[in-house]
Amino acid sequence: MPLTTDIEIAELLNSARTIALVGISDRPDRPSHEVMQTLQHHGYRVIPVNPQITGEHVHGEYVWASLDQIGEPIDIVDIFRNSEAAGEVVDAAIAVGAKAVWMQLGVINAAAAARAEAAGLKVVMNNCPKQEIARLALPPVGEPQPS
Repeated sequence: MPLTTDIEIAELLNSARTIALVGISDRPDRPSHEVMQTLQHHGYRVIPVNPQITGEHVHGEYVWASLDQIGEPIDIVDIFRNSEAAGEVVDAAIAVGAKAVWMQLGVINAAAAARAEAAGLKVVMNNCPKQEIARLALPPVGEPQPS
């Protein structure tokens, strides 16, 4: 079952340090752009992933084409893709050994969530970490990261 309680979500967010954000946009008016900046200001290292803008920098971080190129441990894979495309991202998160997948608001893929859970990953679905951090009044996890 995906994580839904305040305690479960707070524990996941408080224990994470590195978040790969799949579906980042270089456009400041897009939600992924704003969420990345907020997460960085809260102390997370956020690694942007988008094959369409690979090689660019968003909020000071190099944009990777795929999760398997990152080469460092990932605590949460935050998915800004549609529900159907989320399955492929979840499979990639499993393959790189991520600890959790977080499907953003409106992103619901029960089959992908089940695969992630079967592989030992924690799952949050149809939710936003930026909103949960504010709602739960969670303290920063570290020093603000460059943006």
